[in-house]
Amino acid sequence: MSERVIDVHAHAVLPMAEGAAGAAGPELGASEDGTPFYRVGDYVLHGVKYAGSPFMDVDVRLAAMDAAGIDLQVLSPNPITYFNDLPVADAVAYARKHNDALTELVGKHPGRLLATAQLPVQDVDAMIAEAGRAVRDLGMTGLYIDTDPAGRTLDDPELDRFYEAVVDLDVPLFVHPSPLGSTGPADDVRLRRFDLDLMLGFAYDETLAVAALVFGGVMERHPGLDVCLSHGGGAAAFLSGRFARAVAKRAWVSQALRDNGFDHYYRRIWFDTHVHDVQSLQLLVDHAGSERLVFGTNFAGWDSGGDDHPAGALADTLTANATRLLRL
Repeated sequence: MSERVIDVHAHAVLPMAEGAAGAAGPELGASEDGTPFYRVGDYVLHGVKYAGSPFMDVDVRLAAMDAAGIDLQVLSPNPITYFNDLPVADAVAYARKHNDALTELVGKHPGRLLATAQLPVQDVDAMIAEAGRAVRDLGMTGLYIDTDPAGRTLDDPELDRFYEAVVDLDVPLFVHPSPLGSTGPADDVRLRRFDLDLMLGFAYDETLAVAALVFGGVMERHPGLDVCLSHGGGAAAFLSGRFARAVAKRAWVSQALRDNGFDHYYRRIWFDTHVHDVQSLQLLVDHAGSERLVFGTNFAGWDSGGDDHPAGALADTLTANATRLLRL
């Protein structure tokens, strides 16, 4: 195992953020039978106990990190509280309160915790302004957005100004999907069975994100952008040969993409290694390379891999990569 383990994939639920989005919440409570719930707008998540867990109790988190052998952890917004559909002013107010609270939390534990920022993605100017405040004024380590922020694909030209700002701020941009659709649960009702919104749904959105970043020219237009996708980028490693064939054959491919090839841009994206399987991890290494892979756990989540550190040379590589990605 590496001498230092850095976990880039860990979400926080902040007591100080409760009610910060007004009527939309978020609200933590319990039903009459004692079952805990967490409400975001009209959506209610039942049965997940945030209170007293590592998500909300920093002492419990640090003890669990020690038990798992994690030295440093990057905390990020809860994916069900992106609030992509709030009015801009409300989204700005929520992001500011969230980022202030998360900064205060990690500031009490230097060397153990870092923070990434919630952004009001409804408005690009507001998004850029809060990104600048979060990094320059609060000292946050990076920025966090959905795979389709406010309904935009990641290659939407409106986001180019934001990507330019991210490069100027010299911080990583983390991209993680939300399990919520436009009306709360996943829009595709088939994903509401067997927790498929969290498994197939996330992989679907992450694969679409890879396609938008590569096919849509984001990596070409912004060569200095460091963007990190969750869960190994979904199914992109498995589909990379098919994606490469499309680049060679299809008429919509840009000249730069055709000249450089799919792998040239695909291997410029960062991915966390939260894929649960040695063979899946090896597939990711084989296709995406190891130079931009970082260790991630979804710490304390249902699928947490907090005690599942890659062994051998890859462990040292992941630590070195995270050190570069996070500008440590």
